[in-house]
Amino acid sequence: MAKSLGIFVTNPDVMHHVMGVVKAAKAKGSNVKVFFTWTGTRLAKDPQFPELCKLADDVSICLDSYKKMGFDGDDVPEGLTADKMATQTQHGIIIEDYDCYLSL
Repeated sequence: MAKSLGIFVTNPDVMHHVMGVVKAAKAKGSNVKVFFTWTGTRLAKDPQFPELCKLADDVSICLDSYKKMGFDGDDVPEGLTADKMATQTQHGIIIEDYDCYLSL
């Protein structure tokens, strides 16, 4: 298995898949980064989101998309810090720096 996996999340109905893939990748020793954008930012309010933030090596959210989904930009989801409310640059990092890329 690859040593790093970047997960790009745009779908608000896939938290069980995100959690399963992250758990499996971490069990194999991979470094995992998850980036939420567009309607996928709604998953920041899922009860499993704080656990995901503990499991993955890096989790971030597109702040612009988060706001467009009706959330207050100052409302940082549990498990994240304000600096993880970011831009699409985080998506670019996954593309450039991670061995494998998964879009959900």
